[in-house]
Amino acid sequence: MNRFARHVSSAVLCTAVSGLFASAPRAQEPEATQPAQQGFEAASAAVQADLEKSLAELAALREQIAADQVPLSRRLSELEAELITVRSEFQQKTRVLDGRALDLNNLKGEIKSREEEASYLQSLLGEYARNFESRLHIVEVDRYAAALEAARLAGEDSSLSEAEVYARQLDVLNASLGRIEDALGGTTFRGDAVADGVVTEGRIAMVGPAAWFLSDDGSVVGTAEQRLGSLEPAVIPFTVPEMTDAARDFVERAEGAMPLDPTLGNAHKIAAIEETFLEHVIKGGPVMYPIFGMAAAALLVALLKWLSLSLIGKPSKKQVQGLLEAVAAGDEAEAGSRARKMRGPVGRMLAAGVEHLREPRELIEEVMYERVLTTRLKVQSYLPFVAICAASAPLLGLLGTVTGIINTFKQITVFGTGDPKMLSGGISEALITTKFGLVVAIPSLLLHAYLSRKARGVVGGMEAAAVAFSNQVSKTPLGGRKEPAAPSAGEGAPAVAATVDSAAVRAQVTSILEEILAPLSAEGAGRGNSR
Repeated sequence: MNRFARHVSSAVLCTAVSGLFASAPRAQEPEATQPAQQGFEAASAAVQADLEKSLAELAALREQIAADQVPLSRRLSELEAELITVRSEFQQKTRVLDGRALDLNNLKGEIKSREEEASYLQSLLGEYARNFESRLHIVEVDRYAAALEAARLAGEDSSLSEAEVYARQLDVLNASLGRIEDALGGTTFRGDAVADGVVTEGRIAMVGPAAWFLSDDGSVVGTAEQRLGSLEPAVIPFTVPEMTDAARDFVERAEGAMPLDPTLGNAHKIAAIEETFLEHVIKGGPVMYPIFGMAAAALLVALLKWLSLSLIGKPSKKQVQGLLEAVAAGDEAEAGSRARKMRGPVGRMLAAGVEHLREPRELIEEVMYERVLTTRLKVQSYLPFVAICAASAPLLGLLGTVTGIINTFKQITVFGTGDPKMLSGGISEALITTKFGLVVAIPSLLLHAYLSRKARGVVGGMEAAAVAFSNQVSKTPLGGRKEPAAPSAGEGAPAVAATVDSAAVRAQVTSILEEILAPLSAEGAGRGNSR
């Protein structure tokens, strides 16, 4: 092929050269170039010969190529068909591989989901076991302790397979289902209980949440309940012999009448924490003594004050009206007789007013007001003591509470907070003083308000009678003669008084003017001297 290309390129070059020379104008060629032209013709003939040879070789090559092209084309077609087949197989394998990868991913996802479900189920069974243990009656703890302990330790034991862990957890589930069946119809089993501080073996009967215990020798019979701070069931004996016999027969024969406690032992717990009033007071501590002393003093003072206020006499409206009529009639003797017959501070006040009927009205009012003030001080005496007791009792209670809480926190510092019952018990005892402080303060406050209102009623009655008496005196002839006429400016002593007053005023004005004008006078004198 390279040889053929070289011949073709040489022929083309020669042809181009000969054409170039042929296209040149012959008129311009000199005669001296004829030998050169002959050389060129010889070269052209040689090139033409080479061209023909090359064309021959080209034709031979084309025939050879045409002869070789058919098998090559056939081989190419076979290879292309094989390539298509291989590509189809590759695509098929790729699709299979993609499908298997997708199935593998789905399988991995499903395995992960199953593992999560298994973990959730395992934790759910563990939580169920813990809840089941918390809901057990105190007498059932030993009965299911082995299954619960095995299920609790199964999750932490790495040597166990998941199937073994599930098996132990399912044992708790099966035990709980069996417990439900037993609770419906009742069941009996052996167990231990504490009676009088001694652990006793015996038989336990359970129906629902109620349990009864019977010792092996039959001497201990009662309900089995849980005591605070104890991990063993305690036997609460029956107080009625008939219930004791019924419980014994029921546990022995697993049938018969059940001596059931509807409160499920709460009644015994409440009875155990009940205390007498004296025990309750003693828990309050030493602050309770001043609180009760203050309560007794406030009650005694309030009682005596109530008696004294209740014994104060009060005149009737008819008596007061008769006195006012006597004053209106100008009968001084009759008015005095009626006033002396009246009881209590009102009568004494009106009697003092009648004694001064010939005096001016202002003097009569001052005399009666003096009696009112004396009575007010008397009826309001000792009432502030009751008010002080009402205000001080809660403060004493608060003092006892604070000291009690301080002692409780001291115990916490020493013993810690492991037992919340100690903390709650100490705070409840500390609050006793606050309770009794309020118990003393509230009645004392009410008594003070009641007695103050009663005292104000006595004083108010006196003031009302005094106002009525004064108004009546101002309307009567006796009252009219008490007020002297205003003296004129030209009469005796009043005139002198007026003169004295005028002179005093004039002297004061003069002194004030002198003080104001003194600086001006001094300045004027200084100017005159300078001149």
